[in-house]
Amino acid sequence: MFDIGFSELVVVGLVALIVIGPERLPKVARTLGHLFGRMQRYVNDVKADISREMELDELKKIQSTFQDAAKSVEESVSQVNQEIQATEQALNDGISGNPAADPPAVSTAAADASASEPARLAVESPAAGAPQAAQMDLALDSRPADTPEGVMAAEPASAPKA
Repeated sequence: MFDIGFSELVVVGLVALIVIGPERLPKVARTLGHLFGRMQRYVNDVKADISREMELDELKKIQSTFQDAAKSVEESVSQVNQEIQATEQALNDGISGNPAADPPAVSTAAADASASEPARLAVESPAAGAPQAAQMDLALDSRPADTPEGVMAAEPASAPKA
């Protein structure tokens, strides 16, 4: 620590023996030992306090990192929850027939499945007696040769009887 060798300690001890005297030298050596021990304990306490403060700072940094991560997760969960609620509201409005709401997007698989089946249309005639239901088959998947490629033609499969 102070880079004092054994020969230097012997010289200091001989000078102390001559200056202090043989009667008081053991008492002075004991007092110096106690002071040296207190100094070492004080230095060790300061080192431990500094170490604890450094660990506390590291823990605070880790805590703030986790809090930031928790906030970002909470925000993303909140966003997903809002999207789910908006989708639920749009679906409920679509089911109830509210024309103000945008209809939800239909998947292409469901659209392809419904387009491949011929549509059935029930038409009621407002006759004087009981309403008669006429059924008309529309073949949506058949295209005449003279129609453009993107336009689907609807042909009645059977004519309604009146």
